[in-house]
Amino acid sequence: MASKPGRPHGVEATRRELLALGGSAGAGLLIGAGDGRAQTIANPGAASSGGWNAGIEGQRKADLGATFLNPIMAGDHPDPSILKDGRDYYMTFSTFEAYPGLAIWHSRDLVNWRLLASVLHANIGSVWAPELCRHGDRYFIYVSTRETKVPGTRTTSWVIWADKIEGPWSDPVDLDWPDHIDPGHAVGDDGSRWLFLSGGDRVRLAADGLSRVGPPEHVYDHWKYPEDWEVEAAAPEGPKVVRHGEYYYLVLAVGGTAGPPTGHMVIAARSRSLDGPWQDHPRNPLVRTADAREKWWSRGHATLVEGPAGDWWAVYHGYENGYYTLGRQTLLAPVRWTDDGWFSFGGGDLSQPLPKPAAGQLGPHGLALSDDFSTDKYGSQWNFFSPSEQEPARLARSNGVLHLACSGTAPANSRPLLFTAGDQAYEFDCEIDCDTAARGGLLLFYDDRLYCGLSVDAEGLLFHKYGIEHSRVANAYGRRLFMRLRNRNHIVSLFLSQDRQTWRRFEKGTEVSGYHHNVRGGFLALKPGLYAAGTGEVRFRDFRYRALASATAES
Repeated sequence: MASKPGRPHGVEATRRELLALGGSAGAGLLIGAGDGRAQTIANPGAASSGGWNAGIEGQRKADLGATFLNPIMAGDHPDPSILKDGRDYYMTFSTFEAYPGLAIWHSRDLVNWRLLASVLHANIGSVWAPELCRHGDRYFIYVSTRETKVPGTRTTSWVIWADKIEGPWSDPVDLDWPDHIDPGHAVGDDGSRWLFLSGGDRVRLAADGLSRVGPPEHVYDHWKYPEDWEVEAAAPEGPKVVRHGEYYYLVLAVGGTAGPPTGHMVIAARSRSLDGPWQDHPRNPLVRTADAREKWWSRGHATLVEGPAGDWWAVYHGYENGYYTLGRQTLLAPVRWTDDGWFSFGGGDLSQPLPKPAAGQLGPHGLALSDDFSTDKYGSQWNFFSPSEQEPARLARSNGVLHLACSGTAPANSRPLLFTAGDQAYEFDCEIDCDTAARGGLLLFYDDRLYCGLSVDAEGLLFHKYGIEHSRVANAYGRRLFMRLRNRNHIVSLFLSQDRQTWRRFEKGTEVSGYHHNVRGGFLALKPGLYAAGTGEVRFRDFRYRALASATAES
């Protein structure tokens, strides 16, 4: 965010500001040191490095007690769409090539979130920027998809609906218009329903919300940033409409989703009618990374929501400085309505703890990533990358063993089984047991052209990096062994064991800080996972995950 006039600077000034906002200067606050580093003020409850609390398996947790430290959803949770439904809040995100997709999370305090359900099971393309809303007694998700592997393929827009938020959810309904992304739902004074779209356009919906009425029409020309700002593209996108008082407020992003860290930003406009005319916010942009030394980069795609106490907040996404590989993470910032009928975003660059939303009900947060395969975590933790219809049939569980039928010949064409990790440093391991003609192992996977890891087969150990099968090494452990992959701040190490007690480091390692969107495209994140290729199956037992202390954390 651009600097705000009168904002205090330095450790003591930030401490005073937090106290004035109702925070506690002794509650594990991460305070900027003025040179891009950070120091942590002691917090007996904060076990995670970097100022966060330690959650399940040591995973980063935003809740610090009276305060919280962003991100509220660590790891790849981009394009957040949030719905307030009475006392409950629901949020979903872009899930791109991961299926099952469109996971819905639940909270009652805006800081702690638990997984509720995954909505989308059939592969309809790369899932971009959903809109979760309720109209009457029915819930809707409007979403756009794109087949990224086929150049020139059109974008398609869909609606999925349910009578209960937990489901069952309908199959996707094709809304039959191309070339727009990021639908945002709005209802006019006359009860008419609309989707606002990328590029400043909108389209009218039928009363039931399941089809469109007429073609898209252009209604808004976005605010223009100065020509000398470093951005990726104009790209007006992510429009969200909120009614407050006598105005409709249109909140959207410009500047490009990635590229330069200073590009993506939040702007707003308002109108007394959904038909316009729209007046730009006099203080645009409302959120922007102004300097590459800030903690959060490319911040944008915001949705406003009323908090539990009647105050206002916003969720938006950003890349973590130094950790493009984690994808865009979900951030929470306070919003204040001003005397001129506009609003402003608080929290600065969100590198410091903020007072938690008042009157929220504390709940559990996160998801255990270790898996003994005694229960089905397909769609809650595990997702296939760009699966075919046959992919779910590859999975079977019995007696604490995950049986993964082989597909393809290498990670690139095997459609691996992946999950989202939100920690700067972590490791995971499990027992792997391969059929004679099978190959299986552990991966860090961005997409089918960029990954690394290690696998075992009848011919030995195969090391993967740069998205290729890089080198083969003799195997003294056999086709049933324990394997561990450690990613500590982008430095990847691999380990092998026969008994899970004594581990030996594999002779090769790699570095993965460049495995991200600005190098490869696709808007994805580097995810841990399992794969099985060749013929037959690979069996995985007792998968264990744990977060590690970050090598870059300051003390």
